[in-house]
Amino acid sequence: MSERIARSFAKAKAEGRGAFVAYLTMGCPTLSQSEQAVDALIAGGADIIELGVPFSDPFADGGVIRSAAYTALSQGVTLDKVLATAKRLRDRHPDTAFVLFTYYNLVFSKGLGEFAAEAADAGIDAVLAVDLPLEERDELLDALKPYGIGYVPLIAPNTPIERVVESARGIENSFLYVITVKGITGARSELPPDLTGRLDAIRAAVKLPIAAGFGISTKEQAETVSMHADGFVVGSALVKRLSAEGKIEGELLV
Repeated sequence: MSERIARSFAKAKAEGRGAFVAYLTMGCPTLSQSEQAVDALIAGGADIIELGVPFSDPFADGGVIRSAAYTALSQGVTLDKVLATAKRLRDRHPDTAFVLFTYYNLVFSKGLGEFAAEAADAGIDAVLAVDLPLEERDELLDALKPYGIGYVPLIAPNTPIERVVESARGIENSFLYVITVKGITGARSELPPDLTGRLDAIRAAVKLPIAAGFGISTKEQAETVSMHADGFVVGSALVKRLSAEGKIEGELLV
């Protein structure tokens, strides 16, 4: 069973910082450019990479990632092509943790058994299915577990602590993705004033590492979140830069 995710958080903690979880929509501007951007993010210090699979109805995403998904789909980028890209990336980056960020419709349509086998072959460490509720996730977990692939639960801003604990139950070698703001993805100038208290409460209630995401776009926001969580997720800010510039280089947060 892969322990790359656990090692990523442990390494960041030992270095006195939050783990940097970086999201990209694979296939935007092109599949080749997004693959090169993953290389750059890893070289720049990203601990965990979320490989976003483009979907035709990305209801959880804001304008930046929604537009990126449409760009990728228009070029014929599919789940299979993202998995093939992940396999190439795994060959080059044997120690980096990869999370496949997708919608459950794509996974279910492929077939759970086939999906799990191909994800394992591609070197995926965990799967995050945006639209899969707690009550219906067991069939996916059962398919992933024999391959040692973890699952990343999403925790909404209004999720009761009791449900957070239930979401963490049975999850190994993974983390909780705690959504920082109500609504869809996208960079924000400010994070909610009650966020740090909520992160503290979740951190005290579960043993899994927690990473906070949605809206983080500056070093200051990342540092603030990292004082109350084990890691932070940056997505829209990176996707926006890659879409505009065609590459990722230099400072990863602006």
